[in-house]
Amino acid sequence: MFRTRRALLLIFSAFTLHGNLSAQTKRNIHNRSVLIDTHNDFPSNGVSNGQLFDSDLRGKTHSDLARMKEGGVDIQIFSIFCGGEQVNPYAWAHREIDSVHAWVKRNPEKMAWVRNSSDLTKAVKKGKLGTMLGVEGGHMIEDDLGKLDTLFQRGVRYMTLTWNNSTTWASSALDETTHPETLKQMGLSDFGKTVVRRMNELGMIVDVSHNGEKTFWDVIELTNKPIIASHSSAYALSPHRRNLKDDQLRAIARNGGVVHVNFYAGFIDSTYEEKAGQFRKRERNKVDSLIRTGMQPDYARINVAREHADEYLKIRPSISLLLDHIDHIVKVAGIDHVGLGSDFDGIEAPPRELNGAEDFPKITEGLVQRGYSAKDIKKILGGNFIRVLKANENR
Repeated sequence: MFRTRRALLLIFSAFTLHGNLSAQTKRNIHNRSVLIDTHNDFPSNGVSNGQLFDSDLRGKTHSDLARMKEGGVDIQIFSIFCGGEQVNPYAWAHREIDSVHAWVKRNPEKMAWVRNSSDLTKAVKKGKLGTMLGVEGGHMIEDDLGKLDTLFQRGVRYMTLTWNNSTTWASSALDETTHPETLKQMGLSDFGKTVVRRMNELGMIVDVSHNGEKTFWDVIELTNKPIIASHSSAYALSPHRRNLKDDQLRAIARNGGVVHVNFYAGFIDSTYEEKAGQFRKRERNKVDSLIRTGMQPDYARINVAREHADEYLKIRPSISLLLDHIDHIVKVAGIDHVGLGSDFDGIEAPPRELNGAEDFPKITEGLVQRGYSAKDIKKILGGNFIRVLKANENR
């Protein structure tokens, strides 16, 4: 009886101490982890707004070089993106890649290119922001495997097979759910399967965020390397077409891949879109006027939302909902299959506690409060992605 009571007291004490760790201890856990954000849209946002990543953009963007350092970001995968309406998307991709190259060249003491896990380790040891690239939208290769190869040579290490728009060879979540009758095929075409095989051969990670379910299952059946969802959340908690259902989460776990939770309010809070829809309707003319100037539609909406930040703050969800999505993916897929893909600078509304890259430590604090061990937090913050990166490399 005494032993049982003593054991219970020890367990209770350990839980209490863990849940009430000092702020410095929580920060130490954060700093000792390798923090990898798998999706940040600054390159396309910066081009649209004429902003430089290595300048002070506090209050204007979610990200800049100094705030990433402040938030403890070790590796940032920057999204190379344009919408399906963009003419010459492959040339647009190179324009954005050139911009990222220019940042690194201007800041050799603060930034370093990462093309593989060895580069990643070196960048972390030197305390530099490891800089990686991912292409968001297979339309940017313009149905040309040679262009896929060139993008890999320029440093791209994952590609999202579709954005909201389908390609000629893969169907998107938007098209599969809203107007499937317009699609020539559901899922991957023969060429789409060739693209996936070529990505496996190159060591370019297949990203299934934005993909329709049919495309997703075709990828699962075909790929011989672990995949990622670079910026998606849990459908069971917020039934948005961009989120992944439980059977998809389990399939990614069996594949050895990782789901990187998206911070966008509309993906983590099932009530957000209705609230935001009223505002968007009111400001539609202002958004349309920005689009007419040549600004990409998504960034026109983001810019207008920033003008009304106080109003948006009232409808932005709590960070607790983001942590709920992490909890759910851990429960369904396991601790080895969840990570972070913020979508910063590609979204109008993250959780109200996460105003930018400087706030990443708040996620670590929340995970500690929920009882995650330092070992498991390290997996979520970046360790799981490193495993997938290594598994995709051709050594």
